[in-house]
Amino acid sequence: MKKDPDLESALSRNRRWIVNNQIKNIILRYPNGVVPVRYLQKKFKTLDLQGKALNWLKKYPCCFEVFLHNDDEYYCRLTKRMMALVEEEETVKDMQEPVLVQTLAKLLMMSLNHRLNIVKLNELKRNFGFPDDYLIRIVPKHPNLFRVVNYSGKRSSMEIELVSWNPDLAVTSIEARAQEHGREPCFLCLLPSTWVKSRERFHEFNSSPYVSPYLDPKELLEGSKQMEKRTVGLVHELLSLTLWKKASILKLGHFRREFALPEKLNVLLLKHPGIFYVSNKYQIYTVLLREAYEGSELIDKDPLVVVKEKFGELMQEGLHEYNRRHYLANMEKKRKKGMVFSRLDRVKDLNSEISDRDDQEGDKLGGLFDPEERKRFYKVLFEDDAP
Repeated sequence: MKKDPDLESALSRNRRWIVNNQIKNIILRYPNGVVPVRYLQKKFKTLDLQGKALNWLKKYPCCFEVFLHNDDEYYCRLTKRMMALVEEEETVKDMQEPVLVQTLAKLLMMSLNHRLNIVKLNELKRNFGFPDDYLIRIVPKHPNLFRVVNYSGKRSSMEIELVSWNPDLAVTSIEARAQEHGREPCFLCLLPSTWVKSRERFHEFNSSPYVSPYLDPKELLEGSKQMEKRTVGLVHELLSLTLWKKASILKLGHFRREFALPEKLNVLLLKHPGIFYVSNKYQIYTVLLREAYEGSELIDKDPLVVVKEKFGELMQEGLHEYNRRHYLANMEKKRKKGMVFSRLDRVKDLNSEISDRDDQEGDKLGGLFDPEERKRFYKVLFEDDAP
């Protein structure tokens, strides 16, 4: 798939936010919210990071406060501004709980047996905005909708099951948009007019009736156009329910049986570039919903996204501050070593020497008109080892 600079930029911007958000969660889970930097260093591999944790933390002074304890070990905690954002995020999560309940119910309604494995769901919980403690915070509060089951008895087989079907929730974002505009549900194509063949294939695909992912797919023939339509609609709806309208293709593939997804999901997504954008940035295949973005910015932002973007702004502010301090420190080192002005001083001295000599020699051609003097002048100007 041809690279889209704006969408690639959106992915790279989120990358650092994801890493720092994970570091934030590690610190919050540690006793008293103060964690040894050596402990974070051990976690760096799981965060897919290289280098020293101390150097990474110092890049974001507005987010992480690093201090030396007993002159022998570095510790880290969240700054006051960061803690204020954590509290704001918790408040928004409480306010958004009804939305999160609907999201969880929709996911269960789209699954074949109306059940989802908890271990698998945990891999995507942050994509949907679920808090880490959603099994305690959300599920028990709604026994009329959810229950935790374990039919095999294995710990890894625990599942969340839908208790009752809500027809009001069985409406996709595409169907809701169609109802709003009084038309038949259909996909949007966001490709340049120059992509002639891709647009033709899209219009041919879009001409057949829309198949809702909330319908039971067991009656659909595997490999048929109707099944493809249902799968594309399912992935579209899943991405619509995420905060950032994107997800890892590998993690989506873990739900192949639950959502009746094809074995080669990436191949299917690449067939529909007008609907999905597939990127391999950071060697991780990610699919984004094209219609959700204008340039590199999300069009409709969930309140949780707004809070998380404040976190990103704080991160960026700290990075600018770190870079400025680093630059000034380097300039100070150079100034002390005389590296900045030494070369100019040598050139000034040479000019003065040539000028004095010219005055003494009167009308004789010399100074910079003399080839030997000219060589010496440029040698001093451009070579570090010049005398």
